[in-house]
Amino acid sequence: MIRRNPSGHIPQIHETAFVDPTAILCGKVIVMEHVFIGPYAVIRADEVDENGEMEPIVIGADSNIQDGVVIHCKAGGGVVIGSGTSIAHRSIVHGPCTVGDNVFIGFNSVLFNCAVGDGSVVRHNSVVEGCNVPPGFYIPSTSNIHSDADLATIQRVTPDQAGFSESVAQANHELVKGYKRIRNEF
Repeated sequence: MIRRNPSGHIPQIHETAFVDPTAILCGKVIVMEHVFIGPYAVIRADEVDENGEMEPIVIGADSNIQDGVVIHCKAGGGVVIGSGTSIAHRSIVHGPCTVGDNVFIGFNSVLFNCAVGDGSVVRHNSVVEGCNVPPGFYIPSTSNIHSDADLATIQRVTPDQAGFSESVAQANHELVKGYKRIRNEF
């Protein structure tokens, strides 16, 4: 469902993107080329700052927002999801937040008021809040990262971990093509 927000903004969705009919996109949302947005995802840009303004939620080209993901912004803050990035099932990305290119965010993870650098991997059930994860970092499952001191214990992404992230992005890129092909059948 594509909805206008109270400020009058309506999502802008590139014609090559696929948005599942059960997903809800509301307000100042920009979806770029070849994006896959899965069932029951909610992407909502509707809160304004003290001046009545808001930054958009931007989903970069070739990214995938999987089943049940919630992306929202607090008090007019924005969210930018880079290109080729995967946000896995039931994750929450709450702005202000920036997620770089070719990033993998694992199942049930929560990102809030943070930046995650290009090529990083945040595995399942992790929380990243109030810090900047440099490019190419690997955050293991069930981690809680709340400061630069927490990042001191984090390792770099290995080629195997990067390969997994790329395979998820590629699989979802193929889903865009498949669902676009059969979209008139449901």
